[in-house]
Amino acid sequence: MLSQAARKPMALSDTQQVARNTGQLATKKLWLPKLLYDVLPYFYLASGFAAFFATLYISEWFWVLPHYLLFSAACIHLGIGVYRRRNSRKSVASNSEQS
Repeated sequence: MLSQAARKPMALSDTQQVARNTGQLATKKLWLPKLLYDVLPYFYLASGFAAFFATLYISEWFWVLPHYLLFSAACIHLGIGVYRRRNSRKSVASNSEQS
């Protein structure tokens, strides 16, 4: 009876195929041009500060205000984090070259 349990593998449905392909796309490495790679932390910082200053011009407390503040805090945090990681790697590389 146990030998009859698994004869052939089941085919994946359409939604399972899409989910599997999306997962593969999300885990792929993304290579950016050097200029875009260097400008990325400044873009995050600029968009974070722009979103923060945009909250100053909202005349009433709409539902969008907390979202603007969260977005601005996330962008500023991400920009500072990326900038610090890039500079720490550059400083470690320059220290190893000097030795």
